[in-house]
Amino acid sequence: MDKSLVNEDLAPVSKSQKNWTSFNFFTLWVGLSVQIPTYMMASGLIQGGMNWLQALITILIGNVIVLIPMILNGHAGVKYGIPYPVYARASFGIRGSNIPAMLRALVACGWFGIQTWIGGTAIYSLVLFLWPEAANVGTGFIDIIGISLVPFICFMAFWFMNLYFIWKGISSIKWLESFCTPFLIIGGLALLYWAYSSVDDLGAIFQRTSQFQSTTDFYQFFFPALTGIIGFWATLSLNIPDFTRYAKDQESQVIGQALGLPTTMTFFAFIGVAVTSVTILLYGEAIWDPILLVQKFSNPIVVIPALIVVVMATLTTNVAANVVSPANDFSNLAPQHINFKRGGLITGVIGIVIMPWKLIADPTGYIFTWLIGYSALLGPIAGIILVDYFVVRKTKLDVNALYQRNGIYSYKNGYNSKAMAALAIGIAPNVPGFLNQIGLYDADNLFGFLVPFYHYAWFIGLFISGLAYGVLMLSYSKEAAVCGEEDTATEGGV
Repeated sequence: MDKSLVNEDLAPVSKSQKNWTSFNFFTLWVGLSVQIPTYMMASGLIQGGMNWLQALITILIGNVIVLIPMILNGHAGVKYGIPYPVYARASFGIRGSNIPAMLRALVACGWFGIQTWIGGTAIYSLVLFLWPEAANVGTGFIDIIGISLVPFICFMAFWFMNLYFIWKGISSIKWLESFCTPFLIIGGLALLYWAYSSVDDLGAIFQRTSQFQSTTDFYQFFFPALTGIIGFWATLSLNIPDFTRYAKDQESQVIGQALGLPTTMTFFAFIGVAVTSVTILLYGEAIWDPILLVQKFSNPIVVIPALIVVVMATLTTNVAANVVSPANDFSNLAPQHINFKRGGLITGVIGIVIMPWKLIADPTGYIFTWLIGYSALLGPIAGIILVDYFVVRKTKLDVNALYQRNGIYSYKNGYNSKAMAALAIGIAPNVPGFLNQIGLYDADNLFGFLVPFYHYAWFIGLFISGLAYGVLMLSYSKEAAVCGEEDTATEGGV
């Protein structure tokens, strides 16, 4: 192995480190799924015209679909014990792997900042409940960074909570997810019980009918919505090897993820629908943000535990989904200088610099444009990696060559030009739609016929790039394509 391409965090994990069971993957997904964006997910679908059942079925289907690449990409992590950026070296090249790694990392940094702000807001709400005068402290800060002093302190407090678990390593994240899972489930059930006990007829909260006039109208909304739901976890479906590398066996990751992802996402979205429907009856308005809902209560026995659960929910999601991946991705840039901890710190610093409170204040420019558009980038990457691993290489990798600059994965100057070409081919059809989305391209112009396909960006990118890569790699030498017939790493550890 070339020492410049490996460090303790990027190296294949040992057999003794492969101790994650189905339960651990289940708790991982409970911790990831129980979060405010999941709670609010169905709201956009219902506001778009769906009834509650249509919204939940759409969420379920989307998460079952994204579960497929999640499990498939997780296979390499289990078999070879390698993280996502090292896994990407096989298809994109030793140096080229930094391209898909950085595309994934930058998205995570954006989400890290936003989720950290949400967690800090929950802490600030708790501070205000205990000390109402905090709202008037340090208001001069607004002219400097855009928020007052106490909210910024709460933001930084939650920031340090995230960095603590990253600094302690992946084992602490495993502990965090397992520890918080019971509290998150109890908190969700408590919300559901409150909804049930607050109205005389629970069925009344589900009386809204579908607003679509025809089946055609429904499907014109359904497919873009489905793409958005898939895009919600398109990020983690790429870097899932960062977690499955610690699995005891393939069965553990398959069963744990299948039980945890679609079920938890759908059930917590259902809680959001039920509770928000009750707020319409009680308060005359739909309150989709659980933090704002908690502020309607005055009993400390209710408010304090509720806000603590919100902090837990945001922490478990943020650490696992938005820090682990970029920490490894930044480490892949310069393994000898950036380890997992330093990569996590870089992520944290970027999360502060982007000032997420300003991004959320203007969501049209960030959340509803860039963060939705990233599925057009991540879909093609997933297609290339999956075709390379399952079709080109038949799940056989030469692990030692993944850490060699002059091995079979070096291609030309460390880049696989065929992967780069396939990536560009998969992204291209979605460019007109993205430019139209941000107001820079008229659908009546040349290639305007491609604009509607942007709603299916993830699907289109995945299939086009995957197909293009498979065709381009037909010329790849048989010797390289079937490398590792005698695996240098056995399943279960190296």
